[in-house]
Amino acid sequence: MHTFSRTAKGGMVAGVAIASAFGLAVSPASAVTYTVSGSSSTGAITASAATPTLTDTTTGTKLTCTSSAATATVTNGSHGGTLGTINTVSWNTCKVGGITFSVAAQGLPWTLTGTAATTSAGVTVGTLSGVKATLSGLCNATFASPTSASTGATLNATYTNSTHTLEITGGTLKAYSVSGLCLGLINTNDLATYAAKYVVSPTTLKVVSP
Repeated sequence: MHTFSRTAKGGMVAGVAIASAFGLAVSPASAVTYTVSGSSSTGAITASAATPTLTDTTTGTKLTCTSSAATATVTNGSHGGTLGTINTVSWNTCKVGGITFSVAAQGLPWTLTGTAATTSAGVTVGTLSGVKATLSGLCNATFASPTSASTGATLNATYTNSTHTLEITGGTLKAYSVSGLCLGLINTNDLATYAAKYVVSPTTLKVVSP
């Protein structure tokens, strides 16, 4: 993503990307507004991340992909709520050790929301909500909200204007319906985190909160 400003309440760019492409969602209690500039004329955004990881924090198992790509919609102007949506997300060559998995996003679009004023360094803190994905291969699992398999998780995110990067920095996912030859690496009800740095295009995208 690129640059946001404080004229749009609770928004940051994306589903977020993930992202984290991308949509951040503003908390209802937040009084922060943001202004977005430098997006495309249609609001179309693309983003890519190198070596994103999904870590099962219960077992310590780490799934690493060679890359991830996303598309999002983030329009220029003032926003009083959602800044954007992550419309598509894909992952390439994801492995745990030598075992390859296919990863597919579910419940799109995801929403990117700002939750705090942009700092003097041009960093906006927010959330990426609606995040849900399935793993398939020798081992199968669905990762979603800790409260329900049918609900997407809310992950922490930051957008930095100078590097036009949307970073997914934490938050909790939960494993459901684990089956197949998982060898105890992933189990039903395990908790997990996702980490990725999505570099956004156009690189002129900027978010600010005046």
